[in-house]
Parts: sequence; structure tokens; C-alpha cells
Amino acid sequence: MTSVKTNELLQKGRAAKAAARRLAYLSTEVKDRALEGIARGLLERRDAILAANARDMAAGRAEGLSDALLDRLLLDEQRLAGMASDVRAVAALPDPVGEVFDMRTLPNGLVVGRRRVPLGVIGTVYESRPNVTVDISVLCLKSGNAVVLRGGKEARHSNGALAALVREQAAAAGVPADAVQFIESTDRAVVDQMLKLKDCIDLLVPRGGSGLIEHVRDHAAMPVVAGGIGVCHTYVDRAAKLGDAVRIVYNAKVQRPTVCNALDTILVHREVAGAFLPAAGAELAKAGVELHCDAASLTILKSASGGPGARLRPAVQEDWGKEFLALVAAVKVVDSLDEALQHIERYGSGHSEAIVTEDYSAAMRFLAEVDAAAVFVNASTRFTDGSQFGLGAEVGISTQKMHARGPLGLREMTSYKWIIMGRGHVRP
Repeated sequence: MTSVKTNELLQKGRAAKAAARRLAYLSTEVKDRALEGIARGLLERRDAILAANARDMAAGRAEGLSDALLDRLLLDEQRLAGMASDVRAVAALPDPVGEVFDMRTLPNGLVVGRRRVPLGVIGTVYESRPNVTVDISVLCLKSGNAVVLRGGKEARHSNGALAALVREQAAAAGVPADAVQFIESTDRAVVDQMLKLKDCIDLLVPRGGSGLIEHVRDHAAMPVVAGGIGVCHTYVDRAAKLGDAVRIVYNAKVQRPTVCNALDTILVHREVAGAFLPAAGAELAKAGVELHCDAASLTILKSASGGPGARLRPAVQEDWGKEFLALVAAVKVVDSLDEALQHIERYGSGHSEAIVTEDYSAAMRFLAEVDAAAVFVNASTRFTDGSQFGLGAEVGISTQKMHARGPLGLREMTSYKWIIMGRGHVRP
């Protein structure tokens, strides 16, 4: 990496660290005013933002980006309006900073408890999705953290426009201007340099493909919250309401197939496979979904559908445990709940898993035994999202267990310190 690029990163990292010390005790009123300005600016400057995004989209098409990446890259008026709504939702949430909890008086008279504090500086490396620039920035600002943003080259113009808006509105509201830092260089070497900046960055959150996440997790000198790789299953139990099951599976696969909480594998109990699969297959075929089927499901679907639009192919071993990020799903018939649980244990990524059933015992077993960040009963995995969970937005979705799991909202962007109050106490 050239010295110019190194200097940019070091200067912005140090500036963020200095800003974080001031931001940590900034009032909720100032932070919320900044967020309201950001939400307003997203709508008032939509023409400029969409123009910047159009440049990225044109470059992405010229470079042959996949449909999945182009969908993640795209901004339109509806998505901007959704981003603004999410910002306002974050502003409306309680400020976690300064919350005092677990206070108690010990037998010796000391009063001991904990006070919630920001983590410091959050660094993030992300690909394709420019909305991440806003989501992470506003969550960090509201939770009292500074942020260093490094987006992918495919979204350079979109990210630049959004980061400039965030910085401007934050500063206008009284937030330290350096609390939001955007790394302009798209040189891949910048990522490796960021991974070494443990004196400036307190936590790193990668968002992107498995290669990026694994690289960051394996080489970072500071703590990392990694996740987002979603191999998501929906198990249709023998006690499922089949109409509900069809709607849930369709939504989980089709509503937005290019994201991490979209369905990848359908597991269906043998007792209902003959009724469920033709109905689900017909609906999925309308959306152009390609089904990679085990022998049992392939036989059922071939004999039942046989019509145009049904896209069926035999499943191969690589289809199990694969995140498709496209209108493709694997299908497997299982003989029991136990077999479904075993399949999920082997092939799941710990992201989001669902069961469709009216059997209370089966539902409770699924909730208890599936090891994932989000486990659903009779609902689509597409709900695994900070906004949908009432968090306003998310910094990312963690499939780890430390220090946070699932969508990372305001509370997950904080730690705590012990506070102890005495009356002249000394230790005997």
C-alpha cells in the first residue's frame, strides 16, 4: 500500500478515536437531532444520491456483476424512503448509553452496579450494499460510537454520497465531525491495514461474502463480530397447516432472494410431502424458482406438476449447506422431526431456521434444539432483520455467540462498566 493510502487510514482512524471520546457522553437530544437530519437529507437529496448510484450500477453491469450483487447495490426511491424510515425508527428508540442496571447493596454497604457505555470506534468492511453506510452510521452515532467505513469499489459513488450526507448532518447537529470516517481508497490492501489498527478500532464488523468475512475473522488484531452467511432451512412438519407452509416458503425464498435470511433448503415430512410439494412447487414456479430435489421430492414434483415453468433438477451433495442468493432452493423429504434437526445441525450456518407446525411439542423441540441466531415457528426467515425485530436497523447479523448474536442493534453496540459507591470503604 502506498504511503498516501496508509496516511489516509491512520489519520481517519486517529480522528475517529478522538471523536469517540467526546461522542461517548453526548446528549441523546444532540444524537437524535443528527439522525433526524440524516433521515430528512436522504429524501431531500435523493436525486443526487440516485445519480451516484446509477453510476455504480452502470459500472457494475459493465464489469459483469451478478444479478444478486446488482440487486444489493441498487438504490431507488422506495429503498431510500425505507432507509429514512429506519433512521427515524432508530432515533425513536431509547438511548442505551448511561443506563444503570443490576444495582444492589452488598452486605458491607457498598452499592455495586453496571453502567452501559459505548464500545468506542467501530470499523466496518462491507460489500455491495450502500444502505449499510447509513445503517451502521446511525446505529453507531445513537449508541455513542465513532465509525470507520470502508465500502467496496462497486458502490464507491453511492457510499461516498451517503457518507458525506451523514457527516454533514451529524456535524450540523453538534456531533463531532470526525465521528464518521469514510475511507475513500478502494485498494484491497486498505482492508489488511485496517485489520492491524487495534489502537484506533475497538471492534470490526465485516459484511459481505464468505471470503471477506473469513479473511477478516482470521487476520484481525481486534475483536470481530462476524456473520451474515445464511444457509436457512424451513422444515414443513407433518402437523403443518399446508396453506401457511406454502406462503411461508414462498415468502422466504422469493420476497428478496439475494439476502442472507432468504430460504435455501426446504425440508418436508414424508407424510405431507405428497400434498405440500405440488402446491409449493406450483407457486415457486410462478416466480421462476429452480428446485434442486432429492429423489423422493423429485418423483413427487415430476408426477404432480409436469407443466411449463417447473424448473426441477436432481440435487447434488453440494446443494446441501449452500447459500444460493438466487431463485434456487434445495428440497429434501425427511421421515421425522429428528431427521430434520439432524440435517439442520449438519448443514446450517447458525443464521435463521424455521419450522411450520401446529404441533406444540414439535415447535418447542425445534426452538430448544436448533442452534441458530434466530429460530422461527410458523414465520418466514425473512424476518431476521434489525428493522423487523424493532431495532430500527442493524450493524450486521452475527452468527457467533460472543459478544452478540443475531441482528446487532443499539444495545449490542455497547458494553458496560462497573460502578461502585461507598462511604469511606476500605478492604479489610
